[in-house]
Amino acid sequence: MSRLLQVVQRGAAERVAELEHCELCGAPIEPDHRHLLELATRDLKCACRACALLFDRPAASEGRYRLVGDRRLRVDDLELDDAMWEQLRLPVDMAFFFHASPEERVVAYYPGPMGPTESQLDRSAWGDLEAANPVLETLVPDVEALLVNRSLGARRHWIVPIEDCYALVGLIRTRWRGFTGGREVWEEIGRFFDGLDRRSRPASRDDGRRS
Repeated sequence: MSRLLQVVQRGAAERVAELEHCELCGAPIEPDHRHLLELATRDLKCACRACALLFDRPAASEGRYRLVGDRRLRVDDLELDDAMWEQLRLPVDMAFFFHASPEERVVAYYPGPMGPTESQLDRSAWGDLEAANPVLETLVPDVEALLVNRSLGARRHWIVPIEDCYALVGLIRTRWRGFTGGREVWEEIGRFFDGLDRRSRPASRDDGRRS
């Protein structure tokens, strides 16, 4: 079982107590709280405001944790045509990409009924995609991802916190039925992306500039 699948399988029922308290200091937290990513396990930790502020400084965790941000960009003009998608070697029409610091490379995962599956990403193809889309060079390693939805004829792209990708994986894993998934899961997927649109802002030229 992959490590990322183990992370996603931590269902809501198993995390009720943790969701009520910061997983670092034990303080009570609000439902709308920040998360920290533990780099070694790719596990998300619920964080109170004080711990989130503390670990906003990379030196505070000695490289163990990264604070997950809240930037959500809808990248309507991403240059990613069918030929380029083929070069990325994705066997399905939905995937997310992020810079994995421990592996020192960009990785690609796609969600499915068995959980997240890593795809053997063609590095040169990713380099071409990044060169054509400077906004991808601004992805914060480990905690931000490019999320692509090309299913059912869609051509949609977002830059999202990694927790959004985990949420999509969990949705598909728990709602998928039969060979094609069933109507319910596709309705839920549609609502997921509609909600993501509402929480996102359109990417601008400034978003493609490194700070």
